[in-house]
Amino acid sequence: MEAVVEQRKHSRNVISWPISMWIPEASRFFNGKSANISKSGVYMRVPMTTPIRAGNLVEINFPRTIPLATEKGQFARIKTGKVVRVDRKQMLQDAQIGIAVAFEN
Repeated sequence: MEAVVEQRKHSRNVISWPISMWIPEASRFFNGKSANISKSGVYMRVPMTTPIRAGNLVEINFPRTIPLATEKGQFARIKTGKVVRVDRKQMLQDAQIGIAVAFEN
């Protein structure tokens, strides 16, 4: 049995929130849902047909509710990051893949 060493610097919060991810190599958006998020990154689920691999740079749009958008002046929080892991273990069960993204500063 292999031991897994936790490398996180920030605690993560479980949150299922709709996201839209721009992949420049595909020149299009892909929709999915966040599974957990921290100050330094996000783990999300997207359709298994999403053309993504570790190392890709992506832009993630987190939509805001109307009251929050009114308060903040924008309808989405946009974060850029690098894909650090693509998890295809559940792909055949739910037709989705997991993607871990480390946010850029």
